[in-house]
Amino acid sequence: MSQTSQQTLTDTAALARNRARAEAQALFLHDRAVLDLQDRLDMVKREFTDPVLVTPHPAYWQGLTRGFARPPKVIGTGEVLDLAPGSADVVMHVFDLHWSNDPVGQLIQCRRALRPDGLLLAVFFGGQTLHELRACLGQAEIEVTGGLSPRIAPMGEVRDLGGLLQRAGFALPVVDSDKVTVDYESPLKLMADLRAMGEGNALHQRLRHPTRRAVMLRAVELYLQTHADAAGRVPATFELVTLTGWAPHESQQQPLRPGSALSSLADALGTAEKPLKP
Repeated sequence: MSQTSQQTLTDTAALARNRARAEAQALFLHDRAVLDLQDRLDMVKREFTDPVLVTPHPAYWQGLTRGFARPPKVIGTGEVLDLAPGSADVVMHVFDLHWSNDPVGQLIQCRRALRPDGLLLAVFFGGQTLHELRACLGQAEIEVTGGLSPRIAPMGEVRDLGGLLQRAGFALPVVDSDKVTVDYESPLKLMADLRAMGEGNALHQRLRHPTRRAVMLRAVELYLQTHADAAGRVPATFELVTLTGWAPHESQQQPLRPGSALSSLADALGTAEKPLKP
């Protein structure tokens, strides 16, 4: 296998096919994210004049309207975004970074598109997403085949994601996590819903043939054994991560230089300061 293929996470053609089959009723998590981003925009207390929305599902984000002088310019996803430098005062990048082959590159493009003191809001699935399904599929495949194949995209953990914003040059980075638990009548209904969300397996190194029936049956059995309630329903966790960052501007708060504090922590706490022993 070539070095290029080893570094490629997502088969973008497969991802596009999956998203083309997405069904409106399965995109309920987008509805939740729309409301959350609207609340965040309302708290900024600013009317944005040149908003941009980056999304693979533009039809489901029409409700994001408050706080803008005009409706957001909607652009599609891809490795190279149709963003002109300095053309936006807010960029909203939604439900795509978890599939990106270069998430830092995506964020850098967003920062370059923002004017100074412009706002970035990025929403995507985090590392706790579908942890129940991951564990059951992995155990089932090991038991049945003796091996393990890529099935669900690796997603970033919250403790690491703030570094993406810093690497991309954003100021005042903030990372939030919202874990949503959805109850399903069966593991098979969950898997069907993932396909309807356009979130089916699009990994570059995925198996290129259908999963063996024995693996799927064992995964369902493990899911029911481990997670089902008395009625046989099973939970599925979805972690929605939101990145907030600002294009640097001189008006923003800056960290103090080391040693420039006018008072010590000991003074604030009313205790005696004890120097460290050499």
